[in-house]
Amino acid sequence: MNIDQMKVELNKIREENEFKAAVSAVYARPKNHYNKLTASTKKAKHQSPGSLDMFKEENSHYTDKQVNDWLRGTEMYENYTHSNNNCDWD
Repeated sequence: MNIDQMKVELNKIREENEFKAAVSAVYARPKNHYNKLTASTKKAKHQSPGSLDMFKEENSHYTDKQVNDWLRGTEMYENYTHSNNNCDWD
């Protein structure tokens, strides 16, 4: 074995050792480091969109019946029902 081959082997061993050190450093982190995001999201649960007042039924400006009555009075709804009633696909 000549000196060049020994240098190549030595570089391979160094790279493997550096890789092993990097992997062990990543997995040596404490477990609570990974849970910081979930803990902060649990604290902010009351700020989620489902808890906002504008999505609650009692705070809606129009009732479902009022919305349906308004839609039935529009020309778009009349055209829709007319096209559905008079379609002859056969």
